[in-house]
Amino acid sequence: MGVYLNPGNIKFKRACNSEIYVDKTELITMTNRAVNTEQNCICVSRPRRFGKSMAANMLAAYYGRGCDSSELFKPYKIAKCKGYRENLNQYNVIFLNVQNAFSRVKTMEEMLQYIQREILAELRQVYDNLIPREEDILSAAMEKLYSRAEEDFIFIIDEWDCVFRCRQVSNEEQTMYLDFLRDLLKDKEYVALAYMTGILPIKKYGTHSALNMFEEYSMTSPKGFAEYIGFTEEEVQRLCEEYQVDFEMMKSWYDGYTFPKAPHIYNPKSVVDALRSEEFASYWTKTETYEALKIYIDMNFDGLKDAIVQMITGEKVVIHPERFQNDMTTFKSKDDVLTLLVHLGYLAYDSETSMVYIPNSEIQGEFHNAIEGEYWKDVIDSIEKSEKLLQATWNGETETVEKIIDEVHSENTSILTYNNENSLSCVISLAYYNAIKYYTKIRELPTGKGFADIVYLPKKHSDKPAMIVELKYDQSAKGAIAQIKEKKYMESLREYQGYMLLVGVNYDRNTKKHSCVIEKYTKE
Repeated sequence: MGVYLNPGNIKFKRACNSEIYVDKTELITMTNRAVNTEQNCICVSRPRRFGKSMAANMLAAYYGRGCDSSELFKPYKIAKCKGYRENLNQYNVIFLNVQNAFSRVKTMEEMLQYIQREILAELRQVYDNLIPREEDILSAAMEKLYSRAEEDFIFIIDEWDCVFRCRQVSNEEQTMYLDFLRDLLKDKEYVALAYMTGILPIKKYGTHSALNMFEEYSMTSPKGFAEYIGFTEEEVQRLCEEYQVDFEMMKSWYDGYTFPKAPHIYNPKSVVDALRSEEFASYWTKTETYEALKIYIDMNFDGLKDAIVQMITGEKVVIHPERFQNDMTTFKSKDDVLTLLVHLGYLAYDSETSMVYIPNSEIQGEFHNAIEGEYWKDVIDSIEKSEKLLQATWNGETETVEKIIDEVHSENTSILTYNNENSLSCVISLAYYNAIKYYTKIRELPTGKGFADIVYLPKKHSDKPAMIVELKYDQSAKGAIAQIKEKKYMESLREYQGYMLLVGVNYDRNTKKHSCVIEKYTKE
């Protein structure tokens, strides 16, 4: 058993021995399909603390010849899958954690020399007479080894992209690193499988990928790997039942990542910590200071601040992620910044609509912490008025409600310029920002006879009334109330027990004022 060559199964064994381990071994079926095929290069990117290294250690334990993992995998799902025995501990594995290597040197050139020297040293311990002494280039040594012994290898490269994230490396150094990986892995007979993990998708040269032999699975396009990005809803439900934890609270705090093949993916780090500590809190976000987020949302790109405000109010924003250059330095637009935040886990991406949004309460809190200083003063002032607005709404004080909404609008005119009801919904959502403490906000709730603009449904154990908010533009607040009643929006909340408030808001373009009508409604 070596450090790089066939490192064994101890790391995966420790994961399995943990108090909470969720079986993700069926991921191996995905990699087994790729072994010794034309599609044998896989790059999986997902945020920090989302289980990348655990998956890499699992693959090393499964494929590597340096151990017998049959008993280790026996209790898990993969043991019942077709082809399980065929590849179990049948390959030489070269396992490389790039972050470890990069931390031990000062330059890119030194790192590449270090990696090749260390791996070659372990290879020579096993294949000494098959690798020429003078050969110090890893790819060339492995070509010679394969030509003499037909030994193929599985490469597992963890944190492959750390060189683009941890230091400000030059373009020349980036090119050097990508060329090394391409020379080592592309079209090589000795590569049975290459599996790379990281946070960022593969770095591009212009519009082309530098490692175009890789099939990529990312936060914007995870395809068949979607259910392995985090915990699925079914997995979280089972854990909540086992630990007797409120599932709806868990969902509110840590759900929100959605993909076509996995509509509800939860942050695994936070779910585990919440179960172990018996408390809902911000766990994943505390592994990195909020300044990391603030750096990006403060960037001075046209439309970026507007987009952030819309998202902290619960709205979604369209982006074009394909333009992102897949690094943390090349930003040309707000779309680049927002796409990076998707890959970092701060935003979720809906591929069907090409829209991004803040996924859950934990991340919402991080955005709230990150908006500070003069740049965000108007937004902060509006949020601070929110509690007063809620009290006025609950008390039926329509004049106060109108006054506060007018103020929020005027304070954010550069962001929330009205031209339609969608703009109006954004300012209302900002004005009612603090409602997230008491309510689950539902945008455009289907009612059978249309869509209620905004519904605030009380969270469990909340004593606040439900609120149905209907918005009008150049019409009337009374007309908004009439529409709520005519289309029987109240019936959409048939599960809700208790009285509710019907709130009609209209914006008059000529007077630039809002009018409001509030009615109390009790279900029969």
